[in-house]
Amino acid sequence: MQDAALGTEIEFVDLVKKESGVDVNVCMQCGTCVGGCVQEWTMDYNSRRITGFILNDQKKEALSSKAIWVCAGCHTCTARCPRGVDLAKVMDTLRIMSKREGLVHKEAKGIPLFNDIFLKLIKTFGRMYEPGLLMGHNLLSGNLLKDMEKGPSMFLKGKLSLLPTKIKGLDEIKEIFRKVEEMEG
Repeated sequence: MQDAALGTEIEFVDLVKKESGVDVNVCMQCGTCVGGCVQEWTMDYNSRRITGFILNDQKKEALSSKAIWVCAGCHTCTARCPRGVDLAKVMDTLRIMSKREGLVHKEAKGIPLFNDIFLKLIKTFGRMYEPGLLMGHNLLSGNLLKDMEKGPSMFLKGKLSLLPTKIKGLDEIKEIFRKVEEMEG
């Protein structure tokens, strides 16, 4: 693949390192990451295999995998890695790359939408507003009435509020988002 800034060929492993700051080249493919993974059973490829895709310049396989989207981001793989590879950070980076390149796994299409709505609500209110998340996700995913029967009973039990509330210090939250957006370019 081409490095637009340099006009030269760049291997996928180098692109991942550039975007994540993690040198996957030090991975020795021992599989310790897989042994501690709480989501391994839900993945199409385990974390060792994802790392192998990166090391073998198999960009499409890595970015179109379901595994990068079902990763819980619990950092168990990172904590247990004998070579210090921050695989959780690599998985975050792969999700960003996957979304940017339109390679999101078909079974994971709702996850980026959920993440986008979640972050927009945090940016707007400084906290989660569950009805907004549910309604936004259902509307934008085309599942208009999904789980709607649960709302009234949750509201009556005091688990949901009809209107969102904002936190004190919302300006600080917005500043964090501004800095992240600035870093992303």
